[in-house]
Amino acid sequence: MSAQTAPSSVADAPTPADQTGNDITVTARRREESVQDVPIAVSVLTDSVIAKSGSQNVSQLVQLQPSLTYYGTNSRNAAINIRGLGAPLGLTNDGLEQGVGIYIDQVYYSRIATAVSDLFDVAGVEVLRGPQGTLYGKNTTAGAINVGIRKPSFTPEAYLEASLGNLELRQAKGAVSGPLTENLAARFAFSTTSRRGTIYNVATRRWINERDNLSLRGQLLWRASDDLDLRLVGDYSRQRPEAGAQIYVRTGATQRSLNRQYAALAAAFDYAPPSTNAFDRLTDLDAELKAGQDSAGISLIADWKLGSGTLTSIIAWRLWNWLPSSDRDFTGLPITTFSGNPSRHRQVTQEVRYAYDGERFDFVAGGFYFWQRFRTEGAQEQGSAASRWLLNPGNVPAGSSGCNPPAANACNPAILDGLRSENDIRYKSVSAAIFGQLTWKVSDRLRILPGVRLNYDKKDGAYSATVTTGSGSTTLNSDQRNTLPPQSYAEKFDSWNLAYDLTVSYDVAREVMSYATFAHGFKSAGINMNGLPLSNGAPVLNAVTVRPEKIDHFEIGLKSQFFDRRATLNLSAFWTEIKDYQTTVTNNQSGGVVLAYLANAVKVRTRGAEAEFSFRPSDRFSLYANGAFTDARYIRFPDAPCPPELSGGTVLPVDANGNIVGTPSAPGTPGGFSPPFCDASGSWLPGVSKWSASYAFEYTLPVSTAGNAYFGFDGTARSKFSSNATRSRYTDVDGYSVENVRLGFRTADDRLNIFGWVRNLFDHDYYDLIIQPWQR
Repeated sequence: MSAQTAPSSVADAPTPADQTGNDITVTARRREESVQDVPIAVSVLTDSVIAKSGSQNVSQLVQLQPSLTYYGTNSRNAAINIRGLGAPLGLTNDGLEQGVGIYIDQVYYSRIATAVSDLFDVAGVEVLRGPQGTLYGKNTTAGAINVGIRKPSFTPEAYLEASLGNLELRQAKGAVSGPLTENLAARFAFSTTSRRGTIYNVATRRWINERDNLSLRGQLLWRASDDLDLRLVGDYSRQRPEAGAQIYVRTGATQRSLNRQYAALAAAFDYAPPSTNAFDRLTDLDAELKAGQDSAGISLIADWKLGSGTLTSIIAWRLWNWLPSSDRDFTGLPITTFSGNPSRHRQVTQEVRYAYDGERFDFVAGGFYFWQRFRTEGAQEQGSAASRWLLNPGNVPAGSSGCNPPAANACNPAILDGLRSENDIRYKSVSAAIFGQLTWKVSDRLRILPGVRLNYDKKDGAYSATVTTGSGSTTLNSDQRNTLPPQSYAEKFDSWNLAYDLTVSYDVAREVMSYATFAHGFKSAGINMNGLPLSNGAPVLNAVTVRPEKIDHFEIGLKSQFFDRRATLNLSAFWTEIKDYQTTVTNNQSGGVVLAYLANAVKVRTRGAEAEFSFRPSDRFSLYANGAFTDARYIRFPDAPCPPELSGGTVLPVDANGNIVGTPSAPGTPGGFSPPFCDASGSWLPGVSKWSASYAFEYTLPVSTAGNAYFGFDGTARSKFSSNATRSRYTDVDGYSVENVRLGFRTADDRLNIFGWVRNLFDHDYYDLIIQPWQR
């Protein structure tokens, strides 16, 4: 159940037109214009649409945008992708830039973790698909999410929204705004959310994966003159949930010997998960769980009308503190007793741009500066079950707790019990760019839009891991060293990159605009900041850096309105090829630890088509349906990591030409041979469904002069996708759909809205993600 009181200023009130209006404006090209006039694949989500869908943060906007996907096991290990591109699926690596840029009130947020903060006091969200760099401050290769917030008003206004739901959901949002003097206005907004966890921990007898959020924002707007506005914005967000838990889904056979498969290891400890049905939502995690984070910042935004254009400056400082603790073994056994990598991140951005509007030419030209620094001081400690679970006990019967030979380290808990790695990770980067895009109005119908960006990046990273035994010694045997490898390395580099694009748009008819785009872009090189894979116990230093991506993007589109602009149909088709694609790969250390790091796939391709349709046949009824077809594949990745079913066995050698000597065993053959790498060419990119859709309708019925009753329905659907870097039979996620309904009453002036809602109406069971645990 939710209740909303709308802003008392009619100019800022949510529009009932939602996605079917004909007057939706965007700032995708850094000036206000109709979304139908913008030759970019961009979708606009009004504040009303977001509220009705129940989307509480950026990560939940995926239910409204088929081409948008979000994955994350916690706030830090999260990825937002558009058309299958953006960030590798898996553990976040801080030395890699994001392919999808998040801008909140024009400020670039480099941390995806901020996407799970509450959306509040939002004016609307624009989702831009495809490379962005000649119009936006930070270069992004997959797209951008531009969140606009409400500005202070010189007319007094206030609103309040309150929601109650099952799982003890309690949420309140609100804002108040008005003038302080003739030229100074202020606005204050807040959001607070709490909800009981969705997973029950039988070990602690607590519900976990809860929500516990508080967000605040204050603004001052000084109208210095008729041509100059200065706006000072400060915000703070705090989250303290007990979250980040995973639950048992299934096990699968690897190439390990039978006594090292999951069933034998579990039997050795007389262990069973609390349930083998994931949808019982039970776990028995025995390590502390925390997913705390603080995000805050201050920005100064200036808009100065100069001649036929506007000069805009945005300077901002932001902080992000990550306060985690997780159970890295995902079981109730003391394999890993502590794992946490608290991080402190700071960033400064400065963007200056001039947007000019003329009769024959429009242009946007600007510069962007970005500085960031983070430090992570984390630790991981093994427990008393680690030796038997991770090390080789020798040739003993399956299920036996013995060892052969009896002196094997696997049967000595003291070998790994208390083994601790303390990590110190330091990273800083600087990015600077000049960019611009010109619009040449060749005729009333034809426009040509060239754009260019020159970018400089400088990165400096250092990683060290100090490992001690349970007794505090730094002298390690081979099993200890392979389980938690001590290593230290540093890397720095700088580089220049050039991006450019060309768009041609043509008005086929009065309400029909077509466009075609070619863009050449890049994602800058990265540094592996989570540790390196080992070779003979030593880190592989040539894996420190990850080469930059090089992107060629082609797109055509059509934007149209008909039935007196009550119906909108927008179509787009795209083809994107990336050389040296940055992806997460895994390396199974001989101690059994899965290490995730970054590497380059030779080439990937994503191609597809998108359609957005909305229709308002009457003032009482409206509907929309959005769909996307996305074919995202590795085109050439001959040295990809092998999937779990091919890992764990004796690794076959490779000759001088890189060819595997010998024949790998059939997948999942206990005691079999494993290839050192696998050819993933032609297989799916992780996290991408070939088909996805979102859909909704709303019917309104006048009940009195005071207002209207309404019924709304919305849903999202997607087909099967892979959730492993190299596709595995164990980690495919089946397609699913989720439908939601709402029934409510809103007053004729939109000042009061009371409604009840049900999410996942048909109680569908589905997986967001299936990940590999430690033991393969």
